[in-house]
Amino acid sequence: MGASAQGHFVTLPEGLQLHYQDVGSGEPVIFIHGSGPGASGHSNFKQNYPVFSAAGYRTIVPDLPGYGASDKPDTLYTLDFFVAALSGLLDALDIQRCVLVGNSLGGAIAIKLALDQPQRVSRLVLMAPGGLMEKEQYYLQMEGIQKMGAAFAKGELHDAAGMRRLLTLQLFDETLISDETVNERVAVVHQQPVCVLSTMQVPNMTSRLGELQCPILGFWGMNDKFCPVSGAHTMMQQCHKIRFVLLSECGHWVQVEHRELFNRECLVFLEEARR
Repeated sequence: MGASAQGHFVTLPEGLQLHYQDVGSGEPVIFIHGSGPGASGHSNFKQNYPVFSAAGYRTIVPDLPGYGASDKPDTLYTLDFFVAALSGLLDALDIQRCVLVGNSLGGAIAIKLALDQPQRVSRLVLMAPGGLMEKEQYYLQMEGIQKMGAAFAKGELHDAAGMRRLLTLQLFDETLISDETVNERVAVVHQQPVCVLSTMQVPNMTSRLGELQCPILGFWGMNDKFCPVSGAHTMMQQCHKIRFVLLSECGHWVQVEHRELFNRECLVFLEEARR
C-alpha cells in the first residue's frame, strides 16, 4: 500500500475533503492519528485496524486535515478545527455512536469530541494523548517536540534519511521503523504547508477530564519523548471508569512497539461492552 493506502474520500459541507479507510462491519471504531510530519491514518495504524476489523468491528481510519491524502488548507490548525472535521466525517457516514482510538494529537481530539458530544462516544482508547498541559510545557520538557518542529521548519524531512532520524525519536526500539513507513511519510511531508504544525493549538483540558462519561483505556510508554508519561497520572486522578497500561522500553507509539499487546488489550476492553 502507498502513502494513502487507497481508501475513500468525502467532502464536508464547508468544502473540506477528507480521505479515510473504511474496513469491516459492526460497531464503528475510529482511529485518530497524531500530528507528526507526514502522518496519515494508515501509516500510524496499519498494524492495528485490520486486526479490529477481523474481530468484527467497522474500522474507520481518517487522515486528519493537513495530513495524508486529505485537504491541507492554509488555515489555523486548532483543536476545534480537527474536532469539527472529525465530527463532519461521522455525520457524513451517519455514525451516531462509536469508539474513538486516539494517539497523541489524536488522543486530544478524541477527548474533546467526547466532551463536546458525549452521546456519540461509547468508549475511549488513548495512547499518550495531548492536551494535558500547557503548550509551552511540552516544548520546554519534551525533546521530541523540540526536534520535530525544528526539522519540519528547516525542510529536513523531505528525504528518507531525515525522516528516519525523526522517527527514531518516536520509538524506544528504532529497528521497528520500516522503510515503508518512512517513505509513506516523506511523500506526505512534501505536500504539507508549514502552518500545519506552526499554528497547531491544543488547549490544556485537564480541568475538564472529570466530565468524561465513558469508560477509558489508556496506554503510555515510559520512554515517551513527545508527551510526558506524567499525563497518565493526571488522567487516573481526574477521570472515572479508567485504566492505564504503562510500558517500559516503549516510546510514543505503543501501537507500533507493542502492537500485539495493544491490539489484544483493546479488543478485551471493547468486548466487555458487548457482554
